[in-house]
Amino acid sequence: MRTIRLGDLLVKHGALTIGQRDQILLAQQAARSKGGKAGRPFGVLAEEMFGVSPRAVEQAWAEQYAAYTPSVDARRLRPDADTLGLLSARQAWQFGVLPVRLHSDEVVLCTSQNNLVRAMKFAGWKLGQGFEFLLTDARALGEAMMRHYPMPGMSPAMVES
Repeated sequence: MRTIRLGDLLVKHGALTIGQRDQILLAQQAARSKGGKAGRPFGVLAEEMFGVSPRAVEQAWAEQYAAYTPSVDARRLRPDADTLGLLSARQAWQFGVLPVRLHSDEVVLCTSQNNLVRAMKFAGWKLGQGFEFLLTDARALGEAMMRHYPMPGMSPAMVES
């Protein structure tokens, strides 16, 4: 499997030039040679050295994460009641996330790629335990949420927008 690097995604999206990416890699390499560790995260260095916006870094990171995340049809998922009870309907709709099951110490959640950054931030804040994601398309997520978290005025189109 080919590794998708954050720096390459930032170049692809025009947030960095190839030269800037290479300067960040050199800074990381220099830190490694001094202390034996990778140094500071690439995204942090991109923000500090070249003014890349945190949002651009988050979006690239979500794209990187999504490349390795399994895709499912959310309409076929059968979450158990205890897992659904982890979130209120308002939270599920607001953050575009559907809890699916508990697996070992982690909660398995389903979201769409365009909701991934928000869903990850929410899960880290709300759940207080490990989590992993499954990805689905926004329409399927909205339809699954209608079934598991019905709320007046909400529709699958709300997740798509």
